[in-house]
Amino acid sequence: METLNEVQSNIIKIIDEPVLVAAVAGSGKTRLLINRIAYLIKERNVSPKNILAITFTNKAADEMKKRILKMQIDTEGIWVSTFHSMCAKILHSHIINLKKDKPEEKTFDNNFSIYTESDSKKVLKDVCAKFNITDDRFIKTAGWKISDAKNNNLTPWQYQVQHKDEQDIELYTKVYNAYQNALKSNNALDFDDLLTKTYELFDTRPDILNYYQNRFLYIHVDEFQDTNIVQYEIVKQLAGKNKNIFVVGDEDQCIYGWRGANYENVNSFLKDFKAAYITNPQIMGQNYRSGENILKAASSLIRNNTNRTEKNLWAEDKGGIVHTPFSGRNEYDEAEYVVSTVYNLVNYKGFKYNDIAVLVRLNALTRAFEEKFLNYNIPYVIFGGQKFFERLEVKNILAYLRILVNPQDSASLFRVINYPKRNIGETTVQAITEIAETHNTSPLEIIINSDEYMLSDALAKKTSGFKEIYLDLLESCKELPPEELMPYLIKKTKIKEQYDPKNEEDLGRLANIDELVNSALHYFEENKGGGLGDYINSISLIADIDTYDDKNNAVVLATVHAVKGLEFNVVFIVGLEQGGFPIIRDNNIRDIEEERRLMYVAITRAKKQLYLTNAQSRMLHGERKYTQPSQFLEEIDESRAAEQKTATAAQAYNFKEYQGGKVSFNLPKTAAEGPKADMSKFAAGNIVEHARYGRGKITHTDAASHCIIVDFDSVGTKSLSVDYAPIKLVDS
Repeated sequence: METLNEVQSNIIKIIDEPVLVAAVAGSGKTRLLINRIAYLIKERNVSPKNILAITFTNKAADEMKKRILKMQIDTEGIWVSTFHSMCAKILHSHIINLKKDKPEEKTFDNNFSIYTESDSKKVLKDVCAKFNITDDRFIKTAGWKISDAKNNNLTPWQYQVQHKDEQDIELYTKVYNAYQNALKSNNALDFDDLLTKTYELFDTRPDILNYYQNRFLYIHVDEFQDTNIVQYEIVKQLAGKNKNIFVVGDEDQCIYGWRGANYENVNSFLKDFKAAYITNPQIMGQNYRSGENILKAASSLIRNNTNRTEKNLWAEDKGGIVHTPFSGRNEYDEAEYVVSTVYNLVNYKGFKYNDIAVLVRLNALTRAFEEKFLNYNIPYVIFGGQKFFERLEVKNILAYLRILVNPQDSASLFRVINYPKRNIGETTVQAITEIAETHNTSPLEIIINSDEYMLSDALAKKTSGFKEIYLDLLESCKELPPEELMPYLIKKTKIKEQYDPKNEEDLGRLANIDELVNSALHYFEENKGGGLGDYINSISLIADIDTYDDKNNAVVLATVHAVKGLEFNVVFIVGLEQGGFPIIRDNNIRDIEEERRLMYVAITRAKKQLYLTNAQSRMLHGERKYTQPSQFLEEIDESRAAEQKTATAAQAYNFKEYQGGKVSFNLPKTAAEGPKADMSKFAAGNIVEHARYGRGKITHTDAASHCIIVDFDSVGTKSLSVDYAPIKLVDS
């Protein structure tokens, strides 16, 4: 209670009626939830087992648990989780109780697999192939429509009725239905199914719903503005009996409309919970994160949205710097400005690399920044790249574990049936699949019981090696503790033996395998009594943000969506061009307003300094295109618009002509702030050595910008600042 202001202290004491807290960015919404839970347990003697708290990332859930534990409160039995983790937990206990339309209908069992996005895409692609559909655009659109239908809690046929006038809707409906049947045959759910199946379970089994209603007497939902239709319906089911529900949210941070988030759920909440107490957003208007000038920039932007309630965003910290927007001649100028500024902030202004984030609207914009970070040997982490658990060797080992838990998971079976190589090809896979379909069973069942299904000698021989290993691993599951199974699996299958430790790529794969073993050991240390299935499910539900470690001293390079919930001392928002940020589709006002909310979220990640940048031309889809500055630059603090335009027009670049053609030295004069290197030491023809790229020859120099162009043996030509790049002159 001591960490709360008076308003917050009063709010958490309202416990016997529905409460909706409308608040602003950085106002301590999560702290409010944590303290309310503590208040219920310590002051009102509520059992932790009767408390449920739902948030949107595993990282936020873990942080809430840690902060509650720090209050020295007994939290045994409390549920703090994401929507998807909560639903997975419920379904792993009860999915077998889902109502069947027909007695003979095949249903899910409690050992179902949770398919990641890449798994789901593979299943969808295979389904489309059966309809002779190979067009990637159609497949991508089908995936979006299926997810949209599930987020709105619609079956294939309900979705078809609602969208009856859309082109190819009948074909999309057939693909949706076939995709669901394919998942069921694998005893698998995708992320959206975790929600829809939980709703279906509660809707058709009132006895199970009643159990959870009696269990969770006090329900809390963080980031309520990001709930979609089916998530809200689940919350309504759980809270429908006792009405003790406490939700917090900020309409200005609703940025997931593309995946079904619907702030209209606020109106539904007020309608469904008629006695709801709603806080005036002005009451929770204090921001504890950002300096006042940064908040002014955020407020001036978001006021351009019409479908919102005006709020008074304020802070006791009267500082915060919003730098004059920078406009680069191209994406490399922009990246050079950003990275050189990062260099100065760390080396001369007292910041650390992990104080800083570079935020993009789309992942496609990161390449130029990655290249410049490498040029200057600046450590960075990127969200949205290939995730650890999506790497080939990691997914293959996890696939072995999946079929030990869920033998019906044929997608995982066929991933590893020939890994390591056993001379099993597509012909064998197709033959086994057809036999399994004939007998209405799983392909693994056919392989394991080859005699019973009278598998031909050729097929039985082909699959005998895999069968022997699988049965051995299955027996080991009964004998070994779960933390010892993965090392045994790796040894038994001889997976490591196919990689050459002298090959750099293979060495990386071997390191990934070791790290996977470490992740399993860590999980079972933290989750005593957890089983193999629990570990696999925990991995399936991991998101990018869950892997972020603020103790890792590296710049964060990420999309705005990926850093929702994080904060940084310094934030660069880059790529601020019309059509890029905001993305403009059909000049739909709802789309533009969501883009503006996304920009608002980006700005309010900054605590002390905010940089805004764009490029006057950018390479897009293989073609260089000239761009217009983002409308958001004009909307942010209109009183500075004239100053902004003057600064942009006055940007100075060094541009010279050489015999080889025009060469651009990308560093603007305005970016350099730190001490200057002695440029006279560098001349065309000299040899330099770079910490990452090795040796190269200087081909051009420019004293005014302190830039050189170097032709490296390893990576070709690079433009470098001698003030920042980790280079040294060497004897030729």
